Amino acid sequence: MPIGTAFHERTFALCESLNYREWAGYYTVSAYEAHHEHEYNAIRNAAALIDISPLFKYRISGTDSTRLVDRVVTRDMRAVSVGQVIYTPWCDEQGKVIDDGTISRLDEHTYRWTAADPNLRWFHQNAFGLNVEIEDLSERTAALALQGPTSARLLNTVLEGCDIQSLKYFNVTKGSIAGIPVEVSRTGYTGDLGYEIWMDWDKGVAIWDALMKAGRAFDIHPAGMLALDVARVEAGLLLIEVDFNSSKKAVTEEQKYTPYELGLGRLVSPEKSRFIGQEALRKPHRREIVGLVIDWTAVERLYDEVGLPPAMPATASRVAVPVYKNANQIGKATSTTWSPTLKKLIALATVKREFAKPGTTLDFEITVEAVHHRVPATVTKTPFFNPPRKTASPYL
Repeated sequence: MPIGTAFHERTFALCESLNYREWAGYYTVSAYEAHHEHEYNAIRNAAALIDISPLFKYRISGTDSTRLVDRVVTRDMRAVSVGQVIYTPWCDEQGKVIDDGTISRLDEHTYRWTAADPNLRWFHQNAFGLNVEIEDLSERTAALALQGPTSARLLNTVLEGCDIQSLKYFNVTKGSIAGIPVEVSRTGYTGDLGYEIWMDWDKGVAIWDALMKAGRAFDIHPAGMLALDVARVEAGLLLIEVDFNSSKKAVTEEQKYTPYELGLGRLVSPEKSRFIGQEALRKPHRREIVGLVIDWTAVERLYDEVGLPPAMPATASRVAVPVYKNANQIGKATSTTWSPTLKKLIALATVKREFAKPGTTLDFEITVEAVHHRVPATVTKTPFFNPPRKTASPYL
């Protein structure tokens, strides 16, 4: 039975649709209104406040903390300075991805590690013999994502003790909101300008109230998972158990992915000191997750032939559909959505490596009136949407 997060008494009162889902044992709002349009528009045009407390959160500390993190993840932690945040996958001994998440270096010997799935046992197994302390903060630390073009200006009005304008992309700092200590990272899952705010669980409501009150001047809206799903596909961000499977949960080898197959080869440091899965990752990979832009004119034509206006689901689809080349299936699209910002039908898809080059034309399966059809789709680099404001110094 799910339970409420630190913000449930506020989100429940605002959730007119009563449209919820379960996330890691917590009630999570899918959409506050009957349709998530206003919430999506807040992400892309104003400020959106998203409850991300169900993330699993760990604190790694001790003189050997860097050794442990470096042993587990594929990236070289020696290059990560205090105040920096990284996104990284981590693998099993066969080089298959267990999970992915962010790691914030809070001081020389302390890290905050976020993950989609529970990883405490894996961390302890690999910490044997090291001077480290591993704490599960999942039920003690609440978190909010403040995302959108006006998020920096909003945060600048309530955050004390730090300079938002100087906070660089994928960096973390400390300050206070309403007199409550918080940590703020310039990170997010929307591909837009945005921040994630970390606080003690029992202080969550006070932080929520301060942001919502100050946010009225910046057109703030609480946003749920449906709006976030569209935004993350536009940003080319992968979702575990949808676009790939954790190797710990996969029931077939086909469901397991290496970082290279996820298109995350840039996050692998093959020559660093030994990490789990390193030797296995030296083998060539045979497939890759890519972006697809589907030919909308061809989709419109199919609907016109049966006398219907073109229609796409308002929500992002997590149903896998086949992708073909010359009548042969060469992959599958795992996340598909209409992008309101780009006015394009886009998808994240796993395809054979020889068809992963940008510009390659493939065929995407689409169903109209219970009949399967194929329409052209072009392989493209992700992110589909990558505004300069995401990484630029924010205008305050």
